[in-house]
Amino acid sequence: MNTVILVAGAGGFIGGHLVKTLLERSLPVRGVDMKPLTEWYQVHPGAENLVLDLAGIDACRIATKGVREIFNLAADMGGMGFIENNKALCMLSVLINTHLLMAARESGAQRFFFSSSACVYPDYRQRDADIPGLKESDAYPAMPEDGYGWEKLFSERMCRHFREDFGLVTRAARYHNVYGPHGTWDGGREKAPAAICRKVAQAVLSGRHEIEIWGDGEQTRSFMYIDDCLEGSLRLMHSDCEEPLNVGSDEMVSINQLVDIVEDIAGVKLRRAYKLDAPKGVRGRNSDNDLIKARLGWAPSITLRDGLAKTYAWVYEQVAAQKSS
Repeated sequence: MNTVILVAGAGGFIGGHLVKTLLERSLPVRGVDMKPLTEWYQVHPGAENLVLDLAGIDACRIATKGVREIFNLAADMGGMGFIENNKALCMLSVLINTHLLMAARESGAQRFFFSSSACVYPDYRQRDADIPGLKESDAYPAMPEDGYGWEKLFSERMCRHFREDFGLVTRAARYHNVYGPHGTWDGGREKAPAAICRKVAQAVLSGRHEIEIWGDGEQTRSFMYIDDCLEGSLRLMHSDCEEPLNVGSDEMVSINQLVDIVEDIAGVKLRRAYKLDAPKGVRGRNSDNDLIKARLGWAPSITLRDGLAKTYAWVYEQVAAQKSS
């Protein structure tokens, strides 16, 4: 009987936290990532940790042997700067999900979770900073984020058809800007919360009280703390909800407001320099949580300030360590 839970992308931000949570629940976990173990954000000795490139079908067959459930969090992705400049690399992640689905069916896995994204939503619904929350039905007619968004939307459909045609139970979560400790905070792949935390920490440690902001700072987003992401993902995985669900906070803020909060946490006020030619993404994006409340009786609830306080403390430690070395 298959008993193991596979976390694909275990060396990444969400994957590392998920492995930890599953181990805390005394579940047998296999973590897989293509990066060397020394580059994983978290390595948990209680799990079976494998280094495999899941873009290939043979690697997926090894990874899924004896597996009961699969959480596919593996993808080549990052913040808006990375997504806008690496569309082909983002699209190639379709190989991971496709081959994992094929291997899951062959191995007799019971459930398959796919981490989709709010980037599946069309640009034409996100041109106003004061946007209402995006409903799951807003994904169609389709015109997702070029590259990354198309890969996510296609992979959602692939999961659906494996469920309909082959009986594999599949679930898909449309994540909205997940953040927290033990993730990417520099190097070009980091997302806005980590980037802002890093810039504020650097300003504090250097004494140069200024910060660069991409765009005019009035673009809006909602940001979900990692603990809410994990809770929502696990609830969705074991629910009877077959359609993709938003898993995101509905606490919308502008990037300027995001900076305000981190400044207040750090006890500093910075001069702002706006880089208007930098990648900015859509003008406004927020999660509508009506469907997740109806289907799961739950929605993300950790406030942005509470989550940022924990994230800033961790990022500050990384920046300080880097500076001292």
